[in-house]
Parts: sequence; C-alpha cells; structure tokens
Amino acid sequence: MNDTVAWRVEQACLDAWPALRSAMRGDWLLRFGEGVSRRANSVNPLHDRATSIAEHLDSFAELYRHHGQPLIVRVPTLLAGAAQINRELDQHGFDSEGETCTLLRDFGGERFAEHAPAVDVSAPSKSAVDPSFAASDITITARADADWLAAIARLQVQSPSHAAVYARVVDAIALPTGFAALHHDGRIVATAYGVVHGDLLVIESVVVDEALRGRRLGRRLMMALFAWAVSHGAKAACLQVVADNVAGRALYASLGFDQELYRYHYRRAATY
Repeated sequence: MNDTVAWRVEQACLDAWPALRSAMRGDWLLRFGEGVSRRANSVNPLHDRATSIAEHLDSFAELYRHHGQPLIVRVPTLLAGAAQINRELDQHGFDSEGETCTLLRDFGGERFAEHAPAVDVSAPSKSAVDPSFAASDITITARADADWLAAIARLQVQSPSHAAVYARVVDAIALPTGFAALHHDGRIVATAYGVVHGDLLVIESVVVDEALRGRRLGRRLMMALFAWAVSHGAKAACLQVVADNVAGRALYASLGFDQELYRYHYRRAATY
C-alpha cells in the first residue's frame, strides 16, 4: 500500500473523530478535546515533512498546560521521521502507550445489498433517518439523536462529563455521517457510526451490549454501514483498533479488513 493512500486514511480518521479545538504549529497539528480520548488530545504530524519535534516540546507543553491537559504525542509508523522523533522523545523521558493498528478493506465493487436494512417507510422518523436504511431493528441516521447518544453512553459506561464531550465531538463532524443502531426488545443494544471521506468509509465507536456479545450483532451493524457507505460513493473502509484488542481484531478480520496500513502509538510526557 503506497504512502499516499496511507496519508489519505490518516486524514480521514482525524476528520472522523474531530477535536473540539485545534492549533497548527509548523508540521504539527495540536488537538484538544477536554480530555476525552488520546486521539483528540494529542500532537499529530500533518504530513511526512515532520522529521523532528525536540525544538517544539517546550511550547507544546505550555499550550497543553494552558488547557489543563498532559502533553501526548501521537507517532504513526507511516511517518518517515518516526525513528528520529521517537529518539527525541526518549531523550526527554516520554513514556510509550496505546499501540494501535490502522486497517483497510477494499469493497471491490461489492454493493452489500443483502445486508442493507429493509425499507420501513411507515416507521416515524425521530432524527433524519435515511429512508433507504431504516428497518425495525437497524436504523442509520444522519445525526446522533438523544436515544443514540444515551445508548452509547450506557454501552461504553461513559461518565456524565464524558458523555457530554462525546456528544459535542460527534456533533462537530463536518462530513457525511451515518449513526447506526441495532434495536432489540425496545432498546438500542449495538452502535457504530461511519463517516464518508471522499471514497473512504471510516468506522468508529463499534460497541455491543456485553450481555449480547457473540451473536454477530456487531457484524450485522457494520455490514449495514458498508451498504450505506457504498450508496454514498465509498469504495473502501478503514478503521483503527488497539493492537491488543483480540476480539475486535478477529471481528474486523472476518469482515475483510485484511490490510494493515500502519500503526501508531502515543508518547506521554513524564516530566513536562
């Protein structure tokens, strides 16, 4: 896989989980998300010309202190200068954590029609339900409504403050987004959302009720998102999963995510 595709995927994944505030400093993008997730609260390279970070660490640390956040640098392996940047961070006592894989799945012209939710035009719309993808058990909506947000807060065991920030983050997504929910016995038991970035689908926030895991609900939800995304012009899907998430990686492998584009890890300041 060439670097151009990998950098497109990197940009798409950043856009699919936006920061609430950001600043650009040279070759670096500084993201601030009030502490919810390392991705939205870290320093990220903008492109392959980011070859050194040492001279910026003091100013970066000062700005993160201003926001009440620790200094965390996200280092993707697709960065040509990754080894040099890691050496510099080692010299300044940064710890390493959170290794994550970036995976790609080509659609290869497949339409996934058999997995699309059936049309249910009689069902009342609560929040801009896409009429082509509404069904009795799976819905895909253009916005995250109160029911979807309450469901993911419950499924992820979010604190009230985390849930409030999460709602602001997903509301800030500027690209076409589908919020998928699988309903069972009158409540949402699985969620995910997909963002269409050009011809790429980015999958985020896949979570299934712990009591119902092992019933292929996550797989059904993602296949429905594939069908929705193809109808919006997507030709491939990408996602990011923590490297030691064995169950998640097995699910994604079974869904055809057979290309690992790159990995990244976080470097957390111990002394700044």
